[in-house]
Amino acid sequence: MYLVTILGNLLIILAVSSDSRLHTPMYFFLSNLSLADICLSTCTVPKMLVNIQTQDQSITYIGCLSQIFFVLIFAYLENFLLAVMAYDWYVAICHPLRYTVIMMPHLCVLLVLVSLFIGSVDALLHTLMMLRLSFCTELEIPLFFL
Repeated sequence: MYLVTILGNLLIILAVSSDSRLHTPMYFFLSNLSLADICLSTCTVPKMLVNIQTQDQSITYIGCLSQIFFVLIFAYLENFLLAVMAYDWYVAICHPLRYTVIMMPHLCVLLVLVSLFIGSVDALLHTLMMLRLSFCTELEIPLFFL
């Protein structure tokens, strides 16, 4: 399933980048959403597959914090991109004559960058709050993926 997810999202990105007719805001946001989905899948699945292979279902404290940080970044990015796509569709449906003026390419890039920035700040805050939690003396945390 992991490979199907990666290949499907890469196919979307490749199709959007190779066909000039798909260089519109909707497909720009869709390819960014596909990239965020690839990154989100890559944050968790490889570690889970290693745990299944080795029968060792633990993760180091630093590994846990970094995995939570990256999962949160890409999860927030996906959610914000879905909201941006909803705004794009709203403009396309409710203001079709002004669509190209409202959804200019630099605004689309700015919306994606702001989504990434907000997601990064929020993920950083949540990860920093996790630093204040006390775990046992061992710095290994049991995983519950299975």
